[in-house]
Order: sequence, then C-alpha cells, then structure tokens
Amino acid sequence: MKYDVTVIGSGPGGYVAAIRAAQLGFKTAIIEKYDALGGTCLNVGCIPSKALLDSSEHYHNAKEKFEQHGIELKNLTVNMPQMVKRKNEVVDQTVKGLRFLMRKNKITVINGHGSFVSPTRISIAKKDGTTEEIETDKVIIATGSKPITPDNFNYDKKRVITSTEALNIPEVPKKMVIIGGGVIGLELGSVFARLGTQIDVVEYLDRIIPGMDMDCAKELMRALQKIGIKFHLSHMVTGVKATKTGAVVSVQKRDSEEAFTLEADYCLVAIGRKPYTQGLALENAGVLADEKGRILVDEHLETNVKGIYAIGDVIRGAMLAHKAEEEGVFVAETMAGQHPHIDYNLIPGVVYTWPEVAAVGKTEEQLQQEGIPFKKGKFPFSALGRARASMDTEGMVKVLAHKDTDEILGVHMVGPRTADMIAEAVALMEFRASAEDAARMSHAHPTYTEAFKEAALAATDNRSLHM
Repeated sequence: MKYDVTVIGSGPGGYVAAIRAAQLGFKTAIIEKYDALGGTCLNVGCIPSKALLDSSEHYHNAKEKFEQHGIELKNLTVNMPQMVKRKNEVVDQTVKGLRFLMRKNKITVINGHGSFVSPTRISIAKKDGTTEEIETDKVIIATGSKPITPDNFNYDKKRVITSTEALNIPEVPKKMVIIGGGVIGLELGSVFARLGTQIDVVEYLDRIIPGMDMDCAKELMRALQKIGIKFHLSHMVTGVKATKTGAVVSVQKRDSEEAFTLEADYCLVAIGRKPYTQGLALENAGVLADEKGRILVDEHLETNVKGIYAIGDVIRGAMLAHKAEEEGVFVAETMAGQHPHIDYNLIPGVVYTWPEVAAVGKTEEQLQQEGIPFKKGKFPFSALGRARASMDTEGMVKVLAHKDTDEILGVHMVGPRTADMIAEAVALMEFRASAEDAARMSHAHPTYTEAFKEAALAATDNRSLHM
C-alpha cells in the first residue's frame, strides 16, 4: 500500500497528527506496536493515573472530611480490585473512542512494530510473525518514551516497579519507596498515601518538582507531608534489591558518608523517561539523534531527512501529552503548506496531586537568571470564600509581570482545580495581556478563579482587595 502520510506511534501526538493529516486530505496510516491505541498516556499514563487519583481523593475525603460536612460513615474500606477495575474501564472507553475516530477520519490502522527500510518504505512486524511493507511520501515519528530504569535498581516489574506496574497493584501496600520527587512519583505517591500507604520519597535534588516555581514546590511539599509522605531530599539511591515480598533500597545522603536502607512492599522508580526509538532502524532512513537518544529536528520539526518528522517525547522539550498534540497538528499543517506556530513558553505544566500544581510561562528563578525586571502578586486560597466552603484552602496563586510593561510573564498555582484554571492564564498570555487586564476581568463569585484575579491585582500596584 502507498500512503501520503504514515504516523509511527498512536499516543496523543501520533493519533492527533494522523487525524489532522486526514482532515487536510492526506491518505493517512498509523502504525501501533500494541493492540490498543493511545500510547502511554491513554493506557498506562495520564488517563489511568487520573482515574486512580480521583478514586483515592474520594476515599481520603470520606475518611478525613465528610464528618465535618455532616456526613457520617461506618466501616469505610478500600476495595482496591474495584478501584483498578474502574480505572481499566475508563481506559477501555477512551481507547474505543480512538478506534472510532480512526474510522471516522478514514485512517488505516496497522498493528505491529514499524521500522524503516528506507526513508519512504516501512516494514511492520506483526504478532503472528508475518511482515508487511508500505510505501509512504512522508513519515511522522511519534513513538513516545519509556521509564528510565538503571541496572543497579534491578527493575523486575514485581517489587521494583515503574508507573506502569503501579497502576495495577492489587492491594494497598503498607510501605512504598519512591525514587524521584518529580511529577510521576508524586502523583502516584499521593494516590497510595491517601489510601493509607506509608510513602518515602528519595530525591537527589534539594527540592521536589524541579523546573517548576520554588514557591509551588514548597507549598506542594507541605501539603503532601500532611498526608504522611516523608521526603529524603539531597539523597541518592545507590542500589535496589527485590525480595519475594518487598524491596530494600540503599540510600546515601548527597556529599556525605551517611547511609541507610529503606524496606518496603514496593519500590517505585520514577526518575524520568527516555525517548523510545528502539527498533525503529533510524539508520536505514539516515535519521540522526543526539547523545540522549532524542531525534534531531529543525524549527519545522523535520529531521535531517526531508519528509521525515518527529514529535512529542522523542524530540527536545517537556514530555507532555498536550505538547505532543500541538506538535502533531503543527507538523500536519506544515506538510499541507500552512504556517502554524507553537509558543513553547506557553505550554502549561500540571501536577495532578491534591492540591494540584499548574504553571505557565517563566518562573521567578528564570526571570532572575535572565535579568528580566519583574513584579509579583500572590494570593492564598485560604483567603478565598469558595475554597473555605469546599475545605480546599491549601495553596496560592502567583502572578509574575514585567516591572515596566505589566505584561504577564508567568503564572504559578497550587490549589484546587488549578489544572483547569491555568487555561485562563495561557489565553491571556497568548494575547500578551497585562496583569491589570487580568485584574479588571470580571470573575464569577464565588469561584476558585477569583484567586487568579486577586493575585493579578496584587501584582498591579499591590491592589489585592481581599488581603
């Protein structure tokens, strides 16, 4: 078969690229190694983890807050198999939705492992042992990433696990050690901490969620400590050993001789992800990658080989599903001769703990390093009527604006539903709004978004009304 565009990988970047290419009139095929479409995000990442996060939040609220609301329960328990079953149903529904979208847009789905024979020919190795080859004018590589698992961590998928296996633990563990204080580790750590697991987080740096605003990191850490998570910052893991019933983690304080071990039912390795290009045979197409395995692309996301593009986790930048989606649309429209644009500074980042963390634009630390004059306004959720009504008073909103022009340069939030609230900041910053623009917009009362308005007021000559 001959196609105009072939997409390798059906995660958020790949399937969105395929849909947009089909909408633009290209005869499109998508190659997926596994039976289910959706990649890491839909199957073992974003969607299933959010399902468990919501379930654990309901349990935690029932246990800790319902009585204050006048709701009394007896014999409250966690049914972990049912929680996992519901998560799987959410995933199944979402994946079926993708199959429908492929049919609707007349996209050919080919299941199997795709690899380059040449820049315009791709071989697909199928489960039944057969091989199919297709011709294509253009290729979009969207194969995503996989967890980093150092050899000395002895990853066995049973007691030493990654986020993939953590989504299907059949019982609530008594203890869990998490290596890494980034987004994935903290999200899953909060799931199990809320269900009653004793969590120890070992982080090499002196802070959690590196790359995000320091005030947000401090606020989140305080909130997670309240639900029992213990942090070992500035510590490194020197080795992990699995046993039949658990794992032993060797830990050493950074720049010190001090060392100790942590024993737990599971050790979750969450130290980051790496591009997944294994078996693509990039050399057959002449496609180049850097020392970290990331495929090299130009400003149009085209590789060094004309007609071959790469998007998402296999190239530079944050490993975010919505970043991959934007790049998928960008490439499809570029191939159609259009002139799309992505502002990478305005791609928001979110941590789906509770409280949630959401941010867009520059952090205070980045502005200081770049020598950009700025002013800031902060407003705590504890001063917000809506937050008090829902008992979600942890966190704050910070607005950073240019000292001279008042243009919003960054917005950083920790609090309830900030993952949704951040879209307002993105929209305003896309149109280069000022802090006063945000402050003068009418926000419904009572809502969580009033905290953003108040922070914008605070950044505008310290005019916050409720502080």
